[in-house]
Amino acid sequence: MGLHGRGKKPVKAYENMDFINSSDGRLLRIMSEMIEPRRRFTKQNVRDSIAFFGSARLLSNEDAGIMLERAELTGDERKIKKAQAAVKMSRYYEDAAELAEMLTKWSIENDFGYYICSGGGPGIMEAANLGATRVEDGQSIGLNISLPFEQEPNPYISSELNFEFNYFFIRKFWFTYLAKAIVVFPGGFGTFDEFFEILTLIQTGKTTKTIPIVLYGKEFWSNIVNFDYLVEAGVICEKDLDLFIWADSPKEVFDYLTAELKLQRRLHSEFYQ
Repeated sequence: MGLHGRGKKPVKAYENMDFINSSDGRLLRIMSEMIEPRRRFTKQNVRDSIAFFGSARLLSNEDAGIMLERAELTGDERKIKKAQAAVKMSRYYEDAAELAEMLTKWSIENDFGYYICSGGGPGIMEAANLGATRVEDGQSIGLNISLPFEQEPNPYISSELNFEFNYFFIRKFWFTYLAKAIVVFPGGFGTFDEFFEILTLIQTGKTTKTIPIVLYGKEFWSNIVNFDYLVEAGVICEKDLDLFIWADSPKEVFDYLTAELKLQRRLHSEFYQ
């Protein structure tokens, strides 16, 4: 071994990026994603959220309309059909933004401290954060995830509450840990994963807190999952269907969630002192 490195300070382990980013450093990365958000949430006095789940692919009505106009110019039937579907589904983007605005306004007016929380990306996530910004002093959380196709944080997340996760399971932990209510809009595999995991946690008693869950868009969800058949087949109990409600309008969700959240605050008044 040579002596040419004598006197040179070695890099500390926690400053050694080769180590931190290696498989041996994985546990440290996991711990960081658990601890750093908690520090920020505590600093910002964030304890409660209303989580919005839903597709990253849904467009606003304006953007879907532009997509349809461009498709019609091409005359390509496949593009036109896809754009027509985007226009139809855009109502969920608009509804999510409206609901987030209503809930944020209600929370601020009553000094309740509920923050809208989304997955941080586009689509329904963007709509949720957008709705919160429409209210004066409205802030919202974005729990973004690093993906191979580089999902970017939407521009409506409060800067101090904008997070980037590498691990899905820790991101879902923070969704669940903060959530006092959840609204599930139409979505794909990621939305299914989030929705069914939270149902499983409640069903199995792994989380004991009361979390009102709203499945938004009966037409969409009844075409995706036949919940009645799951009961008929004996793979879930009939009472499991009481773990969530159906809704089709922002007002319907607003009325239900505000009543439920007020009840929670009365039942656990010591927590909110």
